[in-house]
Amino acid sequence: MRRTVVSIEVGTTKVCTVVAQVHNERSLNVLGVGMTQSKGIDRGVVVNIEEAASAIATSVEKAERASGYRIDTAYVGVAGQHIASLNSRGVVAVSNPDHEITPHDVARAVEAAQAVAIPTQREVVHIIPRAYIVDGTEGIRDPVGMSGFRLEVETHIVTGEVMAIQNLIKSVQRAGIEIDDLILQPLAAGEAVLSDEDKDRGVVLVDIGGSTTDVAVFVQGGIWHTSVIPIGGSHFTSDLVYVLHTPHNTAEYLKLKYGEAMQDVPALPPRDPDHPDDPDDPDSALPEANPDDLIDADTLVVGERQKIHRALLNEILQARAEQLVEMIYNELQRSGYDGMLQSGIVLTGGGAQLPRLDELMREMLGVPVRVGRPRGLGGLAEAIDTPPYATSVGLLLWGLRHGQADDPYYAYHQPYGNGYGSYGNEGRVPIYERLKNWMRTFLP
Repeated sequence: MRRTVVSIEVGTTKVCTVVAQVHNERSLNVLGVGMTQSKGIDRGVVVNIEEAASAIATSVEKAERASGYRIDTAYVGVAGQHIASLNSRGVVAVSNPDHEITPHDVARAVEAAQAVAIPTQREVVHIIPRAYIVDGTEGIRDPVGMSGFRLEVETHIVTGEVMAIQNLIKSVQRAGIEIDDLILQPLAAGEAVLSDEDKDRGVVLVDIGGSTTDVAVFVQGGIWHTSVIPIGGSHFTSDLVYVLHTPHNTAEYLKLKYGEAMQDVPALPPRDPDHPDDPDDPDSALPEANPDDLIDADTLVVGERQKIHRALLNEILQARAEQLVEMIYNELQRSGYDGMLQSGIVLTGGGAQLPRLDELMREMLGVPVRVGRPRGLGGLAEAIDTPPYATSVGLLLWGLRHGQADDPYYAYHQPYGNGYGSYGNEGRVPIYERLKNWMRTFLP
């Protein structure tokens, strides 16, 4: 019987459930997709469990009808402004008398790295080994089997607020779904749109969601920095509502239909108050706008219409886009890895579909920028091969790589974190039985 993998992305604007069947243990065929508008979610965090659970249940039901598969468990993405990260180093002495490093030594080193002060209201989502040092030799990606006296590991620790994580778990479970694992969303999106070469050469994943933007820096094959920027696609829409005095639905339509992140349409000159309109005075006449550059739209007054110049529309969008790019630049500067990114920046998420955003980012940052789309899928892949579905696809790929329960090495294939697949149970897989996976995934 072929294995089936299910992902649930609980975002600010949408809840998306995808069902896929594993083919040849290396690829996925999409069987069904269920998407619905989010409820009870604000900036990636559950604020109303009942509404969130209802939206999740609706999404799951749609995916079940499309795929003909009964969904009981799923891989679930976690994100939001409550996510934070830090780097830590652990050091241990090699325990074997012959000084050969074993997975148990690696596990002890990672446990030592976890011994950092984390506030009681936060908990660990992922602990990701980045690189190892054996007797002072750096840059080692897999130390198992090597000889040495002293083993050090550099780790990237991702944490989240306990209540935010608990509320997400409750919402999914109240929808009748058990969680195989909770995965950091930019980590999942990286599975879908980044190649091993990208991660090895150095790349930044920028996932622009509804109200936040996730930034993940991959260097030397592993993830080295993660952060959340409090700007997303909804802020672009809100700017249009505020400046153009148009309803939210109209503003969203204008953004998607006519919007660009760079203004090229010539703007109309401002009216000169010293020269009132006078048909006999050439200085008072304003040039007529090109009809192709004027957009008919609603106003906030019911039944009233207005003409919006495309130059103004794109000027508003460009201002917000420039702010987002500046915040991304500041975050990269703060990370300290801005000079190690040969593969540049990969944009994904719904906000990445804004035309010319990649061009604006290239001009402002001076690095290669491209829009990343999910790849490596069969079946109904055309339904989800666009940037908004990168996280949903990435969660599937995560399940493909880490979730084969009948694999004799299943223990090694569990991502190291809090063990949400058995959340609340006592029998979690020991840490040293989960580390081989991380060495395979992040340290190729």
